[in-house]
Amino acid sequence: MPRVKITVPEHLEMQIAQMVEEGEFLNREEAVEELLSTGIKAYKTSGPRDDDDSNSGFEEEGMMGHEDEYVF
Repeated sequence: MPRVKITVPEHLEMQIAQMVEEGEFLNREEAVEELLSTGIKAYKTSGPRDDDDSNSGFEEEGMMGHEDEYVF
């Protein structure tokens, strides 16, 4: 399986660690793999929005209008 190195904001790392501690996942690797897979499936289901403003600021500010916050 290919390996990927990513950097995530502290609050996401804390949420992933909490899910592992609570037993939702065996370890961080499994958590990231499952959450990424779920996010991709959700994206494929809903697809990109066709709104005129659908791309406005996503790259600079994140999907929720915050620099480091993205929702899957």
